[in-house]
Amino acid sequence: MKRSLIILSLFLGFLLLPNIYALQSVEIATEKPIFTYCEKLSYTIKVSEITGQPATIHIIDQTGKSSNAISIPIMNQEKSFKSPYPFESEIFPLGKYSINIEYNGTKNTTQFELVDLGNICIPLVMKKIAYSWIDNQLSDGFFLDSINKFVDKKAILIEKQINKENIMNVQIPSWVKNTTIWLLEDKISDTEYAHAIQYLLDKEIILI
Repeated sequence: MKRSLIILSLFLGFLLLPNIYALQSVEIATEKPIFTYCEKLSYTIKVSEITGQPATIHIIDQTGKSSNAISIPIMNQEKSFKSPYPFESEIFPLGKYSINIEYNGTKNTTQFELVDLGNICIPLVMKKIAYSWIDNQLSDGFFLDSINKFVDKKAILIEKQINKENIMNVQIPSWVKNTTIWLLEDKISDTEYAHAIQYLLDKEIILI
């Protein structure tokens, strides 16, 4: 009887031990099935176990072209992520995409589609220039000239020519920097910002 109890105790103890050979799982799902230019890719990763290792994802377009490996730290069993950069037409062609994920030897995939709804997009290079302008590292004239060079004319049209003779005469109200900060913090959309700048140009509140 005593021997049977010992065997039973060992058996129950074995069942309570963590099973290091248990099949691990990883899942990835996008916030929605369709994204458009100017939007940022958002997705959720679920794992069955936190191992301390990062997950690796690749974004693959419909031609099979893959992004570089993107390392994602896994600190929770379920967490949502958002890309720091939006989809831009110069980088991402329209069509269907796959996101392949690998975590601790386990793989999974999900898909989404990128479409063009005619959204106004402020290019990433312009947003980087905006940071320098906000920090007073660039003049108003250089900032406006950059808009003229990098932003689609359909979004913001600067009718007056900016050149070396008048670039230092450009005047933008200081409060426009607050509006630009809202853009960079995603508090307003690219479309709202473009419409605001165009209004200031049309009403000659921005002086050239």
